[in-house]
Amino acid sequence: MSEIRRGTMEMTAAMLISGTIGWFVLMSGQAVTGVVFWRCLFGAMTLLVVCAAMGLLRPGMLNAKTFSIAVAGGVAIVLNWLLLFAAYSHASISIATTVYNTQPFMLLGLGALFLGEKITLTKLFWLGLAFAGMVVIVEGKPTETGGAASYAIGILLSLSAAFFYALAAIAAKWLKGTPPHLIALIQVSTGVLMLIPFTDFAAVPRDAGGWSILVTMGIVHTGLMYVLLYGAIQRLPTHLTGALSFIYPIAAIVVDRFAFGHVLGVTQITGAVVILGAAAGMNLGWTIPLPRPKSGRLSKGTAE
Repeated sequence: MSEIRRGTMEMTAAMLISGTIGWFVLMSGQAVTGVVFWRCLFGAMTLLVVCAAMGLLRPGMLNAKTFSIAVAGGVAIVLNWLLLFAAYSHASISIATTVYNTQPFMLLGLGALFLGEKITLTKLFWLGLAFAGMVVIVEGKPTETGGAASYAIGILLSLSAAFFYALAAIAAKWLKGTPPHLIALIQVSTGVLMLIPFTDFAAVPRDAGGWSILVTMGIVHTGLMYVLLYGAIQRLPTHLTGALSFIYPIAAIVVDRFAFGHVLGVTQITGAVVILGAAAGMNLGWTIPLPRPKSGRLSKGTAE
């Protein structure tokens, strides 16, 4: 099997797994803090085995600075999970996941601020288009007062989740060269320590079905998903990784439709298409034509 084909299969599987997590969160019956705690705990146990098998637990793998950045990224990724999972019950899995996919634009701003990355005219175009899609989605709110308020909270929670994901991505950029499975282990272990004080252990599941949901989220949606995702990233070119990442929101929308009967309205669908299209343009490096000077000479700069 070729590297590209194997990487494509791994990325597709990782995104399909991610697309089902909303169902597991809502069906768990647990508070959001409890869901994330158990996900981190079972995920840490899985990744510990993976890292040990890969020989990543030997001394000298990390220095103090690298470890500190990994922990900071772990705090950000855990806050991202808490906010995104909380958004599901307010704005539906479909809307929360779509709004969450504004994360490339959060990363754009943070990259310019902390990494000195250039913001080009093309990137500003995609940013403006995503903002327009956000406005359309906000306008697609439910008509009832209570529903509109909850809907707005869900959108704000999703945007906040995207922001913290972008912070985690910045931390990952600073950790270039560090084994990604080890980073993931540190992140979920950080989550366990963060959430112990906020987890109601008296409210744990009372049956095997409830526990199976939490264990699946830890082993499959965290441990296995990380292994598949990082394996794919190592094998695939960036443009193909970016293209396949859009399986995630599409899968989430399909799951939301068939599992919970949530159907997006025309306005919401329009906003979702605009946001995902803008995110695709950003991730895949699509360019927009710039007007040429009237003289017909080429301009000195081009959009990137």
